[in-house]
Amino acid sequence: MHSREHIRNIAIIAHVDHGKTTLVDKLLQQSGTFRDHETVQERAMDSNDLERERGITILAKNTAITYKDYLINIVDTPGHADFGGEVERIMKMVDGVLLVVDAYEGCMPQTKFVLRKALEHNLTPIVIVNKIDRPAARPAEVIDEVLDLFIELGANDEQLEFPVVYASALNGTSSMEDDPAKQDDNMMAIYDTIVSHIPHPTENVEEPLQFLVTLMDYNEYLGRIAIGRVNRGVIRQGQSVTVIMRDGKSKTARIEKLFGFQGLKRVETEEAGAGDIVAIAGIKDINIGETIADPNNPEALPVLKIDEPTLQMTFLVNNSPFAGREGKWVTSRKLRERLLKELETDVSLRVEETDSPDAFIVSGRGELHLGILIENMRREGYELQVSKPEVIVKEIDGKKMEPIERLLIDIPEESMGSVMESLGARKAEMVNMINTGSGQVRLEFLIPARGLIGYSTNFLTLTRGYGVMNHAFDSYAPVVSGQVGGRHQGVLISTETGTSTFYGMMGVEDRGTLFLEPGTEIYEGMIVGEHTRDNDIVVNICKEKQLTNVRSSGKDDTVKIKTPIIFSLEQALEYLNEDEYCEITPKSIRLRKKILNKSERERAEKQRKMAQNNA
Repeated sequence: MHSREHIRNIAIIAHVDHGKTTLVDKLLQQSGTFRDHETVQERAMDSNDLERERGITILAKNTAITYKDYLINIVDTPGHADFGGEVERIMKMVDGVLLVVDAYEGCMPQTKFVLRKALEHNLTPIVIVNKIDRPAARPAEVIDEVLDLFIELGANDEQLEFPVVYASALNGTSSMEDDPAKQDDNMMAIYDTIVSHIPHPTENVEEPLQFLVTLMDYNEYLGRIAIGRVNRGVIRQGQSVTVIMRDGKSKTARIEKLFGFQGLKRVETEEAGAGDIVAIAGIKDINIGETIADPNNPEALPVLKIDEPTLQMTFLVNNSPFAGREGKWVTSRKLRERLLKELETDVSLRVEETDSPDAFIVSGRGELHLGILIENMRREGYELQVSKPEVIVKEIDGKKMEPIERLLIDIPEESMGSVMESLGARKAEMVNMINTGSGQVRLEFLIPARGLIGYSTNFLTLTRGYGVMNHAFDSYAPVVSGQVGGRHQGVLISTETGTSTFYGMMGVEDRGTLFLEPGTEIYEGMIVGEHTRDNDIVVNICKEKQLTNVRSSGKDDTVKIKTPIIFSLEQALEYLNEDEYCEITPKSIRLRKKILNKSERERAEKQRKMAQNNA
């Protein structure tokens, strides 16, 4: 129990899509942690539906591998900057990191973001150049890029001496050499490097207990489960402990069940010592960032510093004419309960009440962060409306500051002019340009975060779908004056409540692009399409054709209408303007004006203009 030399605690960090989760799969499969008859589904660590569908990791998760006589605890972290709150906390649980970098793409914005966090926590790095079997792999250049990044982020001499392993997670091969032909048919090179290079925990088992809650889970039978690392001392099942809350107050509790990890399973254990990563059940109302300590010597660990939210939206009760038709949970009480429940496990989220009991201001790390919360709620049967996402402006030393993002884009050379022009209009500033060969260019910009809202659809159009764009939070800078980003086209608004008809849609087709199919139920004030000009107009797409005995009804069968654009949730959120809401139910996503009636809308607009002129 007392020797900690057989334990290694590591986190896997990387940019989105560089292969972290696949790598963990292979490390698990080859370590013999799974028995022969156990089947491991692909990307075993991505356990929730959204993660599996999108192929991204949202929540940090941990697993344990036994290799020779060693216990290797591995935590898989998200790569998206929107989930930086998760990455930040994981660093407190581990002694080293595996930095996974794509052998072709090299260092990307999130590589920098996650590596900066690791170096700040003084962790020991191992670099894994993944996808070494890619046809255009350039391992030597990528290692140079990584070294430059380490130096730029102020790594110390020991951190700069990082070992490099070349691997193909997909094929389950690795080697210490960068020649793809010399890959060993296993992951031994990675295991051995972890064991020889990552330090074992050095905490003292003899001292009084300290345990920091870094992750939360919930189970119907056990209630809340706190996951974290034993900082010092020993923790035992049935033991009485003191919980020190974030505000410094404390309460007594009892450890009802204690679990260690083995593969993807939790295994009940009697006791665990300093350096072990364990899960604790039985403490009611425990939260992330709280310390579990010895009742005779209760000392709190430093409270976790979490990155501040950069984007906010208003979540409202659905009050559209179709409210309550498709959802199970529609009241403000249910909406409030659900948002407060989310706060228990998501530390980067903020929820504020407003003057109205039906509206809440929800702040998060980015569009993806909030979009995933909305998508989860929608799948659970909630109906709600949300407003346009807005960037949070901070006051620093009496100056208004806004978040600036570092944007990295890979595009074909021929799209360069139009992309640079579109970014210039959004107040982006180019800081670097690399010609990566084969007709591709990589451009790096600093851009106000609000200039990125709604940009991705425009970007894909400009690059005909060939462009790749990545961004991560860079810093706060004084607010840029003038309009940044935003939508330039007006919209087509329905004047009627009814069902869209083929005939009605044909009549307005030349006015713009429609957002729905014939036969869709619509209401007055709902947005049914985009206008070709920059102003909003009202249209009636519920018109029926008047049939007479001269004109037969069969003549339209050969006429076709253009394919409508059907928005995904993220696209709908990006599309919104200040005077619009996105209505979200388990079955539908509808865009609407805040004021549904045309004459009321016009009256409100007049008042707004008068107020502006008087100001």
